[in-house]
Amino acid sequence: MIFASTLFLGYFLPVVLGVYYLLPAAGRWRNRWLLVASYVFYGWWDPMLLPLLFGLTLWSFGFAWLLGRADFTAGRRKTLLVLGVSGTLVALFFGKYFGFACENYDWLAARLGWDPAPATRWALPLGISFFTFHAISTLVDVYRRIAKPMESLADYACYLAFFPQLIAGPILRFGPIAPAFTARTHAWSQVASGLGLFALGLAKKVLIANTLAPVADLAFNARQLDAGLAWFGLLAYAMQLYYDFSGYSDMAVGLGRMFGFEFPRNFNAPYLAESVTDFWRRWHLSLSAFLRDYLYIPLGGNRHGLARTAANLLVVMLLGGLWHGAQWTYVVWGLWHGLLLVSERWLGGRAWYASLPRFFRVLCTFGLILIGWVFFRSPTLGAAFAYLRALVDFVPAGAAPAQWLGAELFTAPYVAIVGVALGLAWSRRRAHDWSMPLTGRRALLCGVLLLLSLGVLGAHKANPFLYFQF
Repeated sequence: MIFASTLFLGYFLPVVLGVYYLLPAAGRWRNRWLLVASYVFYGWWDPMLLPLLFGLTLWSFGFAWLLGRADFTAGRRKTLLVLGVSGTLVALFFGKYFGFACENYDWLAARLGWDPAPATRWALPLGISFFTFHAISTLVDVYRRIAKPMESLADYACYLAFFPQLIAGPILRFGPIAPAFTARTHAWSQVASGLGLFALGLAKKVLIANTLAPVADLAFNARQLDAGLAWFGLLAYAMQLYYDFSGYSDMAVGLGRMFGFEFPRNFNAPYLAESVTDFWRRWHLSLSAFLRDYLYIPLGGNRHGLARTAANLLVVMLLGGLWHGAQWTYVVWGLWHGLLLVSERWLGGRAWYASLPRFFRVLCTFGLILIGWVFFRSPTLGAAFAYLRALVDFVPAGAAPAQWLGAELFTAPYVAIVGVALGLAWSRRRAHDWSMPLTGRRALLCGVLLLLSLGVLGAHKANPFLYFQF
């Protein structure tokens, strides 16, 4: 079940929202209902995944309760933290990286004459990258005494499984969000704002991201490209990824508002960034903050000299790349961003093009981000480097496949959609802020976009969000 589907929009959400507001606000009935709905939502993909989610809930809840005890020594609490986080990371490794480790072991074994690894593979559990991070956030925040452990297992299970953010975030850090699971306020203006933001996110996904998906697929799956086609396909993918993920985030934040929660903003016009450092202050903000507070700062941050800072940045970005996917293209993507961040730190926190006018600073940053997206989108490193070569191949290919591909890509509708997407991405309007408060005119526009999106969904098969694979 995905947000951009008639099943979710026509059945699941109206039932969950209607029953939620029919239940008494006092007590924990609404949380219990959200927990049941969230397990149904997750189990709809594969009921066999529910034991993993529930097992991780019990594990982190138990360790959080132990960490919250006041009579434990500092050494015992640290040991408990290491055990709790290690167990969570083991679940993440076997759920997401075991197959990747076996593939690399088999590659090495074939060259050294070793026996191959046992043929044990399984599908990636949906959302595991996000709910394991939520469990780690719980343990670390309780250990740091930023928050107290929840008293109710059901409330905590609701936090870990809450369906708006379960599959693809945003990452809800335990400390700031935990109080809302025991007491929160509800207002119809908040519900209306949530509906408006959800409609904007749905329009981003259905009207822009889904429309540009065929362009990106054609370009990255092509055997022959010249520079014009390669750059157009890369632009289409950059817009597809941004509107797909920011659209999902807007829908998730909007759904949270409908149920009385205020989730953190996850995007802040990232393609207006004037440096790569600035980009990471705007892109996937919940992940950036998580990596900063739970990895970069514990590693030492920038407190031990420039060389140590550079090493910490590279480690964080390499692990951030690997978090996105168990393949070497994501590792190289993380390394690319890590090297760019290190170079800017080396220059005193400024990009090498910082003296240029703002328009060119934005353009240079966007170009560096686009190069990284080549690795992010390509299935293999070989395919990524082939695409990079195509970006500088300004000699027309002239062969029939390239001519046919150009006719498929350079159509007026696709060019128009890319242009609109770029214009909106470089504008100063933010859906997150624009929907609060939701005025009459804004509500009308959101209603039109919602109806249009529903019409498109009814005519086409819905496709999953890109970040589901992470």
